[in-house]
Amino acid sequence: MTGLLLRLFVKDYKNHKDSAVRSSIGKTAGITGIVCNFLLFCLKLVAGIMAGSVSVFADAANNLSDCSASALTFFGFRMAQRPADKDHPYGHARYEYLSGLAIAVFVLLLGSEMITSSIKRIVHPTDNKMSALTALILAGAIVLKLWMFFFYRRLGKLTNSLSLAAAAVDSRNDVVTTSAVLAGCVLRLAWGINLDAYIGLGVSGFILYSGIMLVKDTISPLLGKQADAQLVEDITRLVLSDPKVLGVHDLLVHDYGPDKRFASIHVEISAEEDPFSGHDIIDRIEREVQNCLNVHLVIHYDPVAVNDSEWQDMRCRVDSVIKDINPRFSMHGFRIIKDKDADVLAFDLDIPYDVKYKGEEVSARIEAALKEQGKHYTTLIRFDGKE
Repeated sequence: MTGLLLRLFVKDYKNHKDSAVRSSIGKTAGITGIVCNFLLFCLKLVAGIMAGSVSVFADAANNLSDCSASALTFFGFRMAQRPADKDHPYGHARYEYLSGLAIAVFVLLLGSEMITSSIKRIVHPTDNKMSALTALILAGAIVLKLWMFFFYRRLGKLTNSLSLAAAAVDSRNDVVTTSAVLAGCVLRLAWGINLDAYIGLGVSGFILYSGIMLVKDTISPLLGKQADAQLVEDITRLVLSDPKVLGVHDLLVHDYGPDKRFASIHVEISAEEDPFSGHDIIDRIEREVQNCLNVHLVIHYDPVAVNDSEWQDMRCRVDSVIKDINPRFSMHGFRIIKDKDADVLAFDLDIPYDVKYKGEEVSARIEAALKEQGKHYTTLIRFDGKE
């Protein structure tokens, strides 16, 4: 069924890495969600009115929120496709994240309102009139939502979309909540047990929890979360695949949307390499990363004095001292600056975010340790966080 929908509405859908195709897939998912969720809302609304059931009403309201979410997904993909302009040189792909955040806020408001209604029904209980038709509608809704879960999950993987991944999770949650409402309906029909208000409270609580998780997932990329570990590994592997590259550090990835990623990295190349040759190496690596990973990479060239005996000796000594201070510390960008007053060891020191330290104390310990070895240098250290 999923393949049929894609063949009908998306030309060349297998080329899903293309931004235009990706957008078409997202809009197809949005339209499908609007149609399916609005149909479920109408059916459950009728069933809820007939039964006078707060749990069925809550489930219908949940489908209405899903319908709104699908509409936001559609417009999010449409807005994200807009090209870069003077005011937004990195494009508009983050509209997809903003649409996901709007969906999350809407789900939170809905969950809060339905919790209030369920509590009122618990305090002031009323009877309901569950019927076989209500049970049949709920069972059909479960089947449809289960298909939608697999539908969104497949498209989410195809497009690497947070919005579609969230829609898949939401559809799975709907299967759980509607199953709970159906169980309450069966209990009422078979044994006359009325747990409607309590099930409605549980469904509402589940909706609220889903909204909180969605807010967390959609805010994170907007704030600038850590880059995906697999992407970091892939970029590093491609850069290091060139035999002239001796090492890399300070990889930063900036996410402006699912297919709009920019990165920068420091690359160590022998200082004896011809500058024009080094420039060609860097250009070639940047093109390869762009072609293979769709990441706009900018490389900073760090020359390394591989045949300088003083550089080699002091680098080994400083690295040993740093590991004695904390094995989790790591150094890069090491160089020796010949100053008229003193020789300076300049380097960057990566320190894990969870380690408390004072920069001046670390510098003093390194200089003191080197003096004990008969090496008189001052240090110029830039402290970087990592992990």
